[in-house]
Amino acid sequence: MKKSIRMTVTMLSLLAATTLASGANAQDAEGIVVYNAQHEGLGNAWVEGFTKETGIKVTVRKGSDTQFANQLIQEGDASPADVFLTENSPAMALVDGAGLFAPVDKETLDQVPAEYRPADGRWTGIAARTTVFAYDKTKLTEDKLPKSMLDLADPAWKGRWGASPAGADFQAIVGALLQLKGEEATSAWLKAMKENSAPYKGNSVAMKAVNAGEVEGAIIYHYYWFGDQAKTGENSKNVALHYFKNQDPGAFVSVSGGGVLKSSKHQKEAQALLKWITGKSGQAVLKDGDSFEYAIAGDSNSKLVPLKDLDAPKVEASTLDSKKVVELMTAAGLL
Repeated sequence: MKKSIRMTVTMLSLLAATTLASGANAQDAEGIVVYNAQHEGLGNAWVEGFTKETGIKVTVRKGSDTQFANQLIQEGDASPADVFLTENSPAMALVDGAGLFAPVDKETLDQVPAEYRPADGRWTGIAARTTVFAYDKTKLTEDKLPKSMLDLADPAWKGRWGASPAGADFQAIVGALLQLKGEEATSAWLKAMKENSAPYKGNSVAMKAVNAGEVEGAIIYHYYWFGDQAKTGENSKNVALHYFKNQDPGAFVSVSGGGVLKSSKHQKEAQALLKWITGKSGQAVLKDGDSFEYAIAGDSNSKLVPLKDLDAPKVEASTLDSKKVVELMTAAGLL
């Protein structure tokens, strides 16, 4: 009886091992796995175009910047991910700081202007978005708009503006403020924000609040307005965009990032995806598609204010400190 039990256990173990091996081989056959924190439509357009041109299959897993960055750090070398794509760069910096990225191929880096990629070459910019003040054009005229994002700390703006403090988008903006103005000024601005602003869950919700007259303005990224205008415009018909320019913190341009995991068993294919996204075909998806994000290695959608005209502040994307941002925002009562 005991011998029979031992044989049964051995057979089950062998069967399990065979099943796991078959699963691993099936995953290999499927191509590469992408942790996509970019907008789903844009991520899918990139993947579909890449597969069509190269024949390399891609499995996409959808999540957020922060979620995937923390997950990758927890998974370490055991992560099934081959490529990580983000909306903002702080998540890339977090994963890079954990030593999880492989160097990006030089041919890929050479396609991207230096200001849109980190000096260490372990990830690269793939797209960009600019900070704007979306305002109610039925209530505010240009002469009444804030000259700087910092002006929103003035008590005169109490109850008049909103943002989405819990989102990775806004936290990237705060990261830029921290880098540009320092901890003391950032902390003071965040405390004033707690007093003056209304919190919303997402940039689109904040824009809808402006459109509905709940607040007079909101700090968001530009493409939410352009995307709504390209559809029905029902959530933005009363909204216009104010570009702070003048290298103001409110003119911050956030870089979306892409990186290849050092633990990937498909380095060639993973590197090929990054090269494709930052190349002519991938950047054309931004120019010709409906994401309305900026191309950083090619021409952007003609409806957008050109990147060169934004007069954005110089920010080192690879050193945006997401941990410190969360600490400061928590202390201010915003998280």
